[in-house]
Amino acid sequence: MASIFSKIAAGQIPSYTVAEDERFMAFLDIAPITAGHTLVIPKQEVDYLFDLDEELYMGLQAFARKVAKGLRKAVPCARIAVLVLGMEVPHAHIHLIPINSESDLLHITKKLSLTPAEFNLLRDRIAEAIAG
Repeated sequence: MASIFSKIAAGQIPSYTVAEDERFMAFLDIAPITAGHTLVIPKQEVDYLFDLDEELYMGLQAFARKVAKGLRKAVPCARIAVLVLGMEVPHAHIHLIPINSESDLLHITKKLSLTPAEFNLLRDRIAEAIAG
């Protein structure tokens, strides 16, 4: 059965997509730790990040770097944290999380509640920063 991320990549489930190419996709997490929290995935479904073949893994890292640079321009923060958990969805993914201090990650179970308008505004700002 396809993961929710595979369904998002196939366009079967809507997302707040900030960047996409033929192999990778980045979209806002709908239960963000901080505003701008973005997920980066390979479109190919592989359960565990470190099971990706080397070419796909390196491509994903390069794509995540591009997204992180745009994210940092679009969302004021000190750093973009990179978090790899991989337990909640059986599809390799990287969390990019705007932070101002390490303590921003201490309560990762506490999620923000954003409106669709706030998600759309963030998506547009981040996508523009990535493209620009």
